[in-house]
Amino acid sequence: MRAVALGGGHGLHATLTALRRVTSDVTAVVTVADDGGSSGRLRRELGLLPPGDLRQALAALATDDGARWAEVFQHRFGGSGALTGHAVGNLLLAGLFEVLGDPVAGLDEAGRLLGVSGRVLPMSTDPLDIEAEVTGLEPDGAVSRIRGQVAVASTPGQVQRITLHSVDQVGEAGDVTPVAKPPQACPEAVEAVRSADVVFLGPGSWFTSVLPHLLVPELHDALVETTATKVVILNLVPQPGETAGFSPEQHLDVLFQHAPRLGVDAVIADRDSVPTPARLHSAAEALGGRAHLASIAAPAAVGRHDPDALAGCVRDALGAKGAKEGLTWR
Repeated sequence: MRAVALGGGHGLHATLTALRRVTSDVTAVVTVADDGGSSGRLRRELGLLPPGDLRQALAALATDDGARWAEVFQHRFGGSGALTGHAVGNLLLAGLFEVLGDPVAGLDEAGRLLGVSGRVLPMSTDPLDIEAEVTGLEPDGAVSRIRGQVAVASTPGQVQRITLHSVDQVGEAGDVTPVAKPPQACPEAVEAVRSADVVFLGPGSWFTSVLPHLLVPELHDALVETTATKVVILNLVPQPGETAGFSPEQHLDVLFQHAPRLGVDAVIADRDSVPTPARLHSAAEALGGRAHLASIAAPAAVGRHDPDALAGCVRDALGAKGAKEGLTWR
């Protein structure tokens, strides 16, 4: 079974860790809009793709043969020097991007080093910026516009809608001027979605990790037109700032608002995270799919999915279609 998972950060890491238990043919398509922490520093200083979410995906797909390298990739430097806070994998990816001149080639090379089962691709080969329309920040109820992943993820307001921009860095060294242009999809990511058997969206930061994939025109069209089974995995808890107060079905409503032509075959949610199951079932049906509720939360980690339980729910959700089309999984 050829599986493609789209997202970023810890949410994508959870999906990939579960999918490794289901199939060996997994492609991660990763958001590239991070502008905070180590990734943000490298992006600003070198003009490269922010490597953090890409690093996390590589570590999630590393096989036992690459376990030690995956551990090194995830290691962050301490202390108080220039390297403080940088992850080793971020620096190595930045070096590969510069030496090879191609982020896809750099990620493939890193994948070989970690013995990755599958492939990690950026959703765009350009760094992207997220801009959000937010209410609740102005006393008169006016809509505010904020820009940048960190700003959007941490806003105390209510995010209504996001847009995505690709940014060219031009000008002399030390005098960099961002120039917005329409986001361009990574061709390999588009092809992966179009040729997949199953495509996963979520879990993760809804407005900054999940929805951005739907705002890259070529990737949006591929998601709408692919014959793959489309599965949405919902978060266990609302996220402060981005989705505070959201019900599970509101996540699907926002998905539809940003991509009205996108159909969904299955929605996976944790049983204890759905206060009104009937509403979620209705919302899933409105998108053309079916809701699958199961106990998929990790008992010892609040807000995190249990990889084994999530893998089992994925098998159940894909069971009928897989049997019909002769797909196999672990």
